[in-house]
Amino acid sequence: MSRFYVLLMLFCFGYWNSIKAQENKQGLPEIAFTVEDLEDLLMANHPVVKQTMLLGKTAQAQVAQALGKFDPTVYAAFQNKHFGNTAYYNQWNSELKVPLWLAGADLKVAYDRNVGAFTNPQSRTNNAGLSAVGLSIPLGQGLFIDSRRNTLWQAKAMLSYAEAEQVKQINAIWFQAVSDYWNWYYAHKQYRLIYEGVQLAERRFRGISRQTLLGDRPTIDSVEASVTVQERKIELAKYEIELKNARLLLSNHLWNENEAPVELPDNAIPEQVDNRQLVPETTLLLELLEQAQQFHPELLKLESKGQQLLFEERYRREMIKPKLNVSGTLISSRRNFTETLPNYYDFNWSNYKFGLEFVFPIFLRAERGKLREVRLKQDQLRFDQVIMDRNIQNDVTIKYNDLTAYSRQIRLQIDNIASQQILLRGELQKFELGETTLFLINSRESKLIEMQIKQENLITDYQKALAELYYKAGTRL
Repeated sequence: MSRFYVLLMLFCFGYWNSIKAQENKQGLPEIAFTVEDLEDLLMANHPVVKQTMLLGKTAQAQVAQALGKFDPTVYAAFQNKHFGNTAYYNQWNSELKVPLWLAGADLKVAYDRNVGAFTNPQSRTNNAGLSAVGLSIPLGQGLFIDSRRNTLWQAKAMLSYAEAEQVKQINAIWFQAVSDYWNWYYAHKQYRLIYEGVQLAERRFRGISRQTLLGDRPTIDSVEASVTVQERKIELAKYEIELKNARLLLSNHLWNENEAPVELPDNAIPEQVDNRQLVPETTLLLELLEQAQQFHPELLKLESKGQQLLFEERYRREMIKPKLNVSGTLISSRRNFTETLPNYYDFNWSNYKFGLEFVFPIFLRAERGKLREVRLKQDQLRFDQVIMDRNIQNDVTIKYNDLTAYSRQIRLQIDNIASQQILLRGELQKFELGETTLFLINSRESKLIEMQIKQENLITDYQKALAELYYKAGTRL
């Protein structure tokens, strides 16, 4: 009965191996999919990356809108009334207004023709009409900054804000992609190590089974060997599902040039990692701290907000000044440059219109309140900058400490694995001499596989901590 049991188990394992061999033969050759490959695909085709490009274009559109306040405008109006054989009025008014950047002035070129029996004498002209060239200048409020210049400067400050936000979003999606890549790496290594463990257990089972059939080993050894095979197969099935899920999560970041999602092929494997090279450079922390202080997107966004508040504060201080607008216009009956007119109808300093406007609120409560509000926002922003800078410095330092800790653990784990391999080889030699049991060999081997999986977990944690270190510093690995 014992020999029949051993033969039955040998047949089952032989059938399973033949199936696996057929699958391997039918499979495609393995292709390494590296982090560089992931970066190339993600940066070229990912919809979120393309979406971030719209932030800059949106900010540029806002600048264009603000520049529109300096666009020249043309105005024209015509009115006519004729009743009971009487021409009441015939009015034509046209004007070209050109906003000037300097001093917030407006250049105006106009032509008016207002005739008729009931035309307002204040605006009445002769039948030829009047041409005018004038300038309007705010000498008080609006001389150094006005609403249109304030809007333009703030829109230009938003360009820096949009660029920083774009970098922030790209860094976030890249960090998530790298984390998923190294999770896939770990799942793949787990599966490979357990798969190799299954193959070792099967080879040992077949050897012990043959010795059992010859009477050199007790039947209980073959039973124990088969139990080890079954346990590792159960683990293999679990890690196979984890590998598939990790591959799917990584595929979330893969898109083609047509913006269609693609999946990571089954024959793709992660890149190989040199365990001995996983040591952070001693100058890395200082370099990243300095880079974060100058180029971190969160700090750049706060700096951009500070620029906007600075312009707003200048504008609100300007609004406290009294409004004093002066306008002057030279007028003439000239309708073209070739026309000959008497000097007293042509452009000269005797033919003019002059205007003066003065407005000053007595208490200035609204203007002073708005200025105080802006200055309070500036104080809040300064506190935010101090807190953000401190948090970034601490986050980068913490991640660097984690990185160095993982590096030390990896070196220790490499030595532990080497020692465990020596123990396993010694146990196998003793087993050949009949001085130990199969249980101890399986224990040593299972411990070795467990330590190898832990090493791959440490490598994964190191790579993810390295990616997070750069992410906390506001850049990409």
